[in-house]
Parts: sequence; C-alpha cells; structure tokens
Amino acid sequence: MSAEAEPGMTDNSDSHVRSVRLPADRRTPAAARALVRSVLAEADLEELLNEALLLTTELSTNAVEHARTELDIEVAADETGLTVTVSDFAAGPVDELVVGVRNVSDEITEVAERGRGLLLVDHFASRWGTTYLPTGKGVWFRLDRHDAAPPERRTAAAEAHSHLADGDDATRDAPSAAAMSELMQISPDPYAEDPLPEFATGLVTRLAEMVGAAGGVVRLDRGDGQGTQVLARYGRQPRDDNELVRVPLAVHRPYAGELELDAAPSAYARPLAVLAAERLSLHLENDRLRRADVRRSAWLTFLAEASELLAQSLDVELTMALIPQLVVPRLGQWCAVHTTDEWGRLRLAAASHADESVLPQLHKVLQETGPDSIQARLREASRSASQVPLGAPMEGFAVPLIARGQRLGTLAVGRHQRHRHDPDEVSVLEDVARRAALAIENARIHAERRRVAQTLQQSLLPPVLPVVEGIGFAAEYVPTGDDAEVGGDFYDVVPLPDGRWLVVIGDVSGKGVQAAAVTGLVRDVIRVLVGDGKPLPEVLSRLNETLVERGGGRYCTLALAAVGPAGGDQLDVALHLAGHDRPVLLSGGGGADFVGTGGTALGLLDSIATPTAEISLGPGDALIFYTDGVTERRRGRELFGTERLRDAAAPLAGYSADVVAARLRATAIGFSVEAPRDDIAILVLRNDAL
Repeated sequence: MSAEAEPGMTDNSDSHVRSVRLPADRRTPAAARALVRSVLAEADLEELLNEALLLTTELSTNAVEHARTELDIEVAADETGLTVTVSDFAAGPVDELVVGVRNVSDEITEVAERGRGLLLVDHFASRWGTTYLPTGKGVWFRLDRHDAAPPERRTAAAEAHSHLADGDDATRDAPSAAAMSELMQISPDPYAEDPLPEFATGLVTRLAEMVGAAGGVVRLDRGDGQGTQVLARYGRQPRDDNELVRVPLAVHRPYAGELELDAAPSAYARPLAVLAAERLSLHLENDRLRRADVRRSAWLTFLAEASELLAQSLDVELTMALIPQLVVPRLGQWCAVHTTDEWGRLRLAAASHADESVLPQLHKVLQETGPDSIQARLREASRSASQVPLGAPMEGFAVPLIARGQRLGTLAVGRHQRHRHDPDEVSVLEDVARRAALAIENARIHAERRRVAQTLQQSLLPPVLPVVEGIGFAAEYVPTGDDAEVGGDFYDVVPLPDGRWLVVIGDVSGKGVQAAAVTGLVRDVIRVLVGDGKPLPEVLSRLNETLVERGGGRYCTLALAAVGPAGGDQLDVALHLAGHDRPVLLSGGGGADFVGTGGTALGLLDSIATPTAEISLGPGDALIFYTDGVTERRRGRELFGTERLRDAAAPLAGYSADVVAARLRATAIGFSVEAPRDDIAILVLRNDAL
C-alpha cells in the first residue's frame, strides 16, 4: 500500500517518500531507524525524531519477532508531519482497514488493553491504523508537527519535549519518548545460557534510576514448586507500605509475578513501570513457552524410554519391580504397585522410595487396613477406575492399572515435599500407568503361554528313560530360545513285544501348537503299532500314510533303532532312517563314525523307502542320535555341523551314556553365545556290558 493512501497523508510536491524491503533480522530495526532519520532530515522535521524512532523501533521489532518474514518499510514526510508504514508478508484475514484514533489521555495504562505492540503507537501517534491484505498485514502511524497537531496533542508533545530537556526529573507528569525508547532498547543477551536474570536486573535498574526510586525488585513464581523467587533486584528492599509502585506481570499460568518500585506512584513512574513490566512479560512468556516445550519434549522422551524398558520385560515380577524404579524420584518421592488377585484383593507387588531408609515405614503404611487407610483409598481407585487422592501421612494420589478392560491393580505415587504434581506430571503418570498395565498384562499372557508350552512339551517327552540291564539310555533336550513356543523335536524309548527296546528320535517340521499336535500324533501312532507287534518297515509305512492324510502339510524325519541282546556281550541294532541324520557310532576303544543308510522323510510322498542297517554294538560302544538343532547351531554364518559333532564325540569313548549326552549338549550350546534357534535333542544308546 502506498503512503499516499494512508489516512493523514498529504499529496504535494514537497513530500519526501522512501521505501525499502528488509530481512527478518535483528539488525532490521536499526536499518528502519536510519531510513526514518534520513527522511526527517530531508523534510526538516527533526522535532519528530524521538517519537518517530521510538515507534519505528517498536513496530519493526515486533514484526521481526512475530511475523518472521521480510518487511516493507515505507516512510513519507510532508510539510505537516510524517507517516511510517511497516508491513510483513505473514498471512492475514480478508481485506480490511482498521483505523485507530490516538488516545488523548496522558495515562498510558488506559490503553494497555489494546495490546502490547500498539501501546506506544496509541500513546504518541496522531493517528494510526492496521492494514490486512492478501499478501500480508501492516501497521502505520502518523506524527504531525507540533504546530499542526490538535491542541491536546500539542500540549502532550510540549510536555514530552520539556521532559527531554529537563533530564531525569522524577517530579515530571508524563514519561518522555526518549525515556520510553531507552527502556525499549534494553533486550536480553541472545547468547546467554539464562538471559532473563541479567535482562530483568538491567531493566529494573534503569527504570529505578529514571524515576528516582530507592529500590526495585522483580518477583517470579514459575509454578515449579520452588515458590516465588527474586528474579532481579536494585537498591534496597522495597518498603512494605502504600508508597510503592506495584505492577503485575502479564504472564500466563503457571507463571505469576510482579514488579515493585520503591517510589511514589506518580503519573510518570507508573507508566514507565507498566512499560517495563510489559517488556519483561513478553520475554517471560517466551521463556515459559520455551520451558514448556523443552519439558514436553523431555516427557515424551521419558515415556518412549519407559515404554521400551517395559516392553523388554516379559516376566511379571520383573515388570512390576521395574515400574516404581521408573517413577521415583523423577515423578514422585515414592511409588507402589498393587495387583488384584482372583478374589479382588489388593496385594503389594513392588514399592520404591527416594530415601531407602524410609522404605520399611512405607511398606507398613501401605499394608495398614481401616476406613481411612491408604488401602481403602487404593480399593476406591481400583473400583472407580479414576484418580483418587491419598491423604496424610503419605500424600499423593493413586490411579488404576487397566489393560484391555481388565482391572489389574493400582499405581500409587507420593508427591515430593513442598511440591504438588502439576497437570503435566499427572498426565504423564496416568500415561505411565496405562503403559505399565499393558506391560503387566503382556507379561502375564506370555507367562501363561510359557506355562502351557512347557506343559505341552513335557507331555511329548518321556518323564524318565527305562533302566535296562546291560543297556544304557541317556537323553538331553534343550528347547528353543523362545520358551513360549513348543518345538517339534521328540525322543522316546518303547518296549517291543519280543523283548527288545525301540529307540525313537524325530523332528516334526515347524513349531507351535500345530507342530506339537503332529508330534503327539507321531509318538502315539508308533506306540500303538509297535505294541501290536507290527514290523518296523510297516510301522513307518503306516505312519507315512497317517501324516499324508492328517499331518496338515507337515513332515517328519525319524530314526528308529530296535536293540536287543545277541550272543555274548553283543547288542544287535536294526536301524531305520526316514529322512533323519545318520547317528554317530562311538567305539568303546576309541574312534567315531557315521552309520546307517538314509531314507525318505514321512508325510511328503505316498510311498517311502527306509533301508535297514544292521549294527552290532560291543561292550562300551554307543550310538549317538541327534536332531538338526545340534548340527544347525549357528555362530554367525558358521554351522556346528555333523563333522564337528563326530569330532566332539570321539574323545568321549569309555564314558557312560549320561556323560556322553551331557558333554555333547554342553559342546553344542557353547558353540555360540546366541540362544538356540531350534530345539536340541540328543539320545545316546550304549552297550553297558562289563
């Protein structure tokens, strides 16, 4: 918008117009002042210099701080006065022009409600207004020459310039533009770690010097539990009587404070105090918003870290013990977790206190019963599913632990001394309670799955191996690292009708309940068929048909070995392999090698081939059966492998079946630091004849 279009502009040949576009930079106000000063010099309007520089500084500074866009500064002077327009490019409402008429009152506080940014403009300008355009918005003001201004304006201007000439006389009736401009020039150090104390001290010191105050103080309560603190002080402590200038700081909750001057509340002192308080309040609001943003970011980080820690624990007791450690001392002086049993009674699961010596007393108070006890308040929180305050002696509040609609218990938190939980802290604690309840419920679900898996896994394995004279049996079983999953590996030793014993070891593909069901099916079919006296080839053929029909696409590798006494001290073994790894024959005199002939895995094809290998075991000889959890144990990209298994078995010649199985298990587990990815099963058959 051109200067000629502004209200109060005069269009004549003697007008002086300058305009410039400046960046949103802290040096912009100085550049704008230089432009105004040059136009005033050209137009011979130096009498308007102080007011013009003050208002230009205020408008350009506000635009830089709030709009953060480039600025257009337009200065136009004529015979009767000066018009300055400051426009930014921030988005504004629809086109409109709002024109303000200068307030003629000498009391600056009467226009305070119009806004901090326009406070000085309204006080000193002859006319002013705001513009809203599609490209941005702006503020303009008009300063008339003193001889061209209305009578009330000339009177105020004369008084202002009289004060400029008289210096810092505390008895004058209204603040000068130079005095107000000086206060406006005081700003915080942008590079200081905490610039507010130094800025407030400089502001109150200069203010006290200007009005002749004996002392001044700025008090601030940030609402952080530390109470009211002295932010800045000058001179002596203000007297506690009516001869004080008290100006509240215009800040939002939880901030609160005031500026006090030990000076008579004159028409000069109060406006300057109001201006200083407004100036300080602006920076305090920035400090409040910055601190709130930093604090909010810190809480989000805390919640993220707490969630990660809680998610890592799948043990119920460990999870509940972790919760108070997360809360104390950051969010409370003490914290207690109570869980609800099947009868609805609360049981103390974990507690923590910032002072460990007080922990026994805390446990005692938490376990007390009675209508006014903490237990009663905790039961109320659990039943009502809402926050419940806790009274003395352990003041705080309790929130319910609810996950998936289930009430699991309560989380009780005690407040720090001399500090009550603010709304942000309460909100964070409620969020912690929700996440903690979910972590507890997940741990309980995992514990139940683990219990079911362990029970099911145990049902698929023989509780003990038979004790047979002259034959040694031993087995080792290591489930996968996830003990909540049921594996498909199994082994068994079954008596045959002809007096021999059948050694069985197998591996059903996959894991979980379906694999366990197939494993149970294989184990039961073998027991039924061999109990009926069926030959082993027929047993394998019938089992293959069963898996093809009812295996659900799963297959099984299997090794069957029928062992019985032969002449003398020898044992005869009839070995059948259905897709399973060949066992290791460990000679009693030393040496180890693989024996047997591979066959077809069960459940894949309609017909199978399972050749029989006849093996004779002398005294001290042993057959070592295993599943692929042993040979496929990984260390990075390296596998344990069958060769390493054979080499590990060779030095064990002469040892009992129990020792051989235990040593091989330890060797396989020690091969890698990682938890087993697959079940490990080892079964040893040994000729124990003396």
